[in-house]
Order: sequence, then structure tokens, then C-alpha cells
Amino acid sequence: MGKLAHVARDRWATFDCYGTLIDWNGGIRAQLVRLFGEERAGELLHRYHELEPELEADGTRSYREVLTEAMRRLGAPAGQETALADSLPDWQPFAEVPRALEEARGGGWKLALLSNTDRDYIEASMRRLGGGFKLAIVASEIGSYKPALGHWRAFEEQVGRPPDVHVAASLFHDVAPANELGLPSIWINRLGETPGPQPTRELPDLSRLAETLDELA
Repeated sequence: MGKLAHVARDRWATFDCYGTLIDWNGGIRAQLVRLFGEERAGELLHRYHELEPELEADGTRSYREVLTEAMRRLGAPAGQETALADSLPDWQPFAEVPRALEEARGGGWKLALLSNTDRDYIEASMRRLGGGFKLAIVASEIGSYKPALGHWRAFEEQVGRPPDVHVAASLFHDVAPANELGLPSIWINRLGETPGPQPTRELPDLSRLAETLDELA
């Protein structure tokens, strides 16, 4: 009896970008400190987190427009409403991220980004992350912001099936919809938060990404 050829299925891991791979809070806070001072930065960062999902809800704004309108509502000085939007390409990866992504790729994982952002922003951030992503789906091109399911639907249309694992720092934007879709998730809990939606795995950062992906595959 002849042997059946075994063809390994591609293993796909999808990632949120900002807050998970790129220091989103650090990038926003730096601009708030510059414009409003250290003493107000914490309060305004909290308010920004309240404003952003409101501005994204109907999916009609680009992320540049979301950032600009949020700054306007925070009371940015005249001429500084685009400060966040202009600074985003310079936001930096968390220290462990480039190596963690390289290890995951070395283990045979294909990596994709599902991001609430625009194409020019994600391209700039991917360059900072060292490249290696096979696919990036952005909100402004699909008219949908997470936690809506548009990113995962678009991924499935392009790849032919859902991802094997989703990796993200936001319970609201990412872990909850992953649960709704029945997808395994790795929650990157950088802020020491208490989970609401339950992730499949929880890590403090991405240092153990590759081995945790393999555990879930």
C-alpha cells in the first residue's frame, strides 16, 4: 500500500499592532505631555481611550481623521490637532517584539496584522517591526473597526479560512471578537489588567510568543 503524502497546513497568527507590537500608549502620551504638560497627560490619555471607540463606531472615518478629531475634542492648541496623526509613523515597537516575531516566523508561522488604522500608517509600522508580515488588513480599507468582525471576515476572504491564533493586548477590540468567532487568543497583558472576556492564554509581553503559539496550534 502506497504512502499518502502529508501536506502541512500553513499556520497563521494574526496580530493587533498598536498596543500589542507598537507602544501605542507611549506614542499618544508623548504628544499629550508635549502639548498639555505632564500633569494633565494621564487624565487626557484616559479621555482619549473613551473618545476613540466613539469616533470609530460607524467605520466612516480614516484613522488619521479619528486621531485628529480626538485631539480636537481634547482641546489641542490651534494648529496642533494633527499632532497624534503626524507622530504615529515614529511610534516604536516594544523592546522584545522584533525578536519574538522573528522566532515565530522561524517556527513556520505566517504572520498577519488586523489593525484599526490606515495603509500608510501600517506600512510605516511594519518597517519598524522588521517586516515579515504576509498580510495587513486595515480599518480604513474595509470600512470597519474592531471589535466589529470585518477584519476577520476580510482575512478569511483573502486566505480562505480563519487564522489559527489571534494575538492582541485589547480585551475589548480583540479578545472579545476572537471569542465570538471561536478563535484561540493570546492576550498580551502589558498593563496588569483583570480580564473580562477570557483569553485562551495570557502573557505579560511577547517574549514567550513562539512557544505559546505552538502550544495552541
